[in-house]
Amino acid sequence: MIAGFLGAILGSFVGAQVWRLRARQLAEDKKAGEKVDQKELKRLSPLIKKVSKDRSRCLSCGHELSFCDLIPVFSWVIRLGKCRYCKNFIGWTEILLEVAMAGLFVLSVVFWPGSLMDFWQVLLLALWLSGLVLLAILFVYDLKWLLLPDVINIPFIILGFIFSIINLALSNDFTKSLTSLLGSVVILSGIYLLLYLFSKYRYGEEKTWVGFGDVKLGLGLALFLGNWLLAFAALFAANLIGTLLVLPSMLKGKLQATSRICFGPLLIVGFLLAWFFSQQILAWGFLIV
Repeated sequence: MIAGFLGAILGSFVGAQVWRLRARQLAEDKKAGEKVDQKELKRLSPLIKKVSKDRSRCLSCGHELSFCDLIPVFSWVIRLGKCRYCKNFIGWTEILLEVAMAGLFVLSVVFWPGSLMDFWQVLLLALWLSGLVLLAILFVYDLKWLLLPDVINIPFIILGFIFSIINLALSNDFTKSLTSLLGSVVILSGIYLLLYLFSKYRYGEEKTWVGFGDVKLGLGLALFLGNWLLAFAALFAANLIGTLLVLPSMLKGKLQATSRICFGPLLIVGFLLAWFFSQQILAWGFLIV
């Protein structure tokens, strides 16, 4: 119950931070002389404020939201997803984030593999839940704007590094665990790094097969998984889901081979599947190996 409520609150936080990040990104791009959507920048400019003065606002009318407008899930449902002031539809992102984060937090606590009476396991769980918050931001941001911002990607990698160090320290076989961790990094980040460097060298920065943000995201995911079998399963799931989603559009001619797609969300989904089904994957993998 507590885990679900905390997850819903942080899901609401994620929804707000995504738009704040976008507003700051547009402002920075404009300052750097890049072409930006002026209409979008104007709409989001009220969100560019100091933390002490920052308040949640309706993106349609700009009205500052009160506490009763920000109760996770309840506020959205009771008003049918509409702003209390301008009556415009808020969107589905907010409610989906709140529900998804609540579910992920509950599942994480219920199926946590270690004892929650142990200090180190509680610390690992806290790092994992913090990582989920950052992943949610990356998921939505990449889905909307085909970008994985470093301001979120780098902290996620740091959390993953701390998570992996603690796991290595607690491991019964340090050498085996370290080798598996390195294999995980090679599979989820190294392969994409090679693809990125090769395509950049051959076709230029604008036509790389994968973005460098995917390489960094893969590194963070690999550090959390810490196992090459799980990393392989995550990569396989991400590419399989991507193929199933993209192939129909390509067959209909709506999507070309050169079209850009957001691969970050697919990697994240594959990662979550590998994490929550880790016991089954490892059991199956060890039988094969």
